[in-house]
Amino acid sequence: MVEQINTEKFDELLKGEQPVVCDFYANWCGPCKMLAPVMEQVSERLHDKAVFVKVDVDENMELASRYGVMSIPLVAVFEKGELKAKNLGYMSKTEAEEFLTKNL
Repeated sequence: MVEQINTEKFDELLKGEQPVVCDFYANWCGPCKMLAPVMEQVSERLHDKAVFVKVDVDENMELASRYGVMSIPLVAVFEKGELKAKNLGYMSKTEAEEFLTKNL
């Protein structure tokens, strides 16, 4: 399951031991809406490898700015509090699984 979180919760998760996969999105974004079910499916398969979250860039502008999110959807992998990898744009389930398997 992909939990929608805010900046405060995001910062807490980054302090944890488990990697964090974050889907930066906005409600008005068509490709973001297409990516949401893909991320749900991938999170079910890889839930033991990372915490899956989504952050609305309109509601959490400071967080989006901190990581230079200029375009969405952007899927970012964080490990030990640091940005490890990111993928911009829509991904199919296969592409998302390949990207995350490679980076988790």
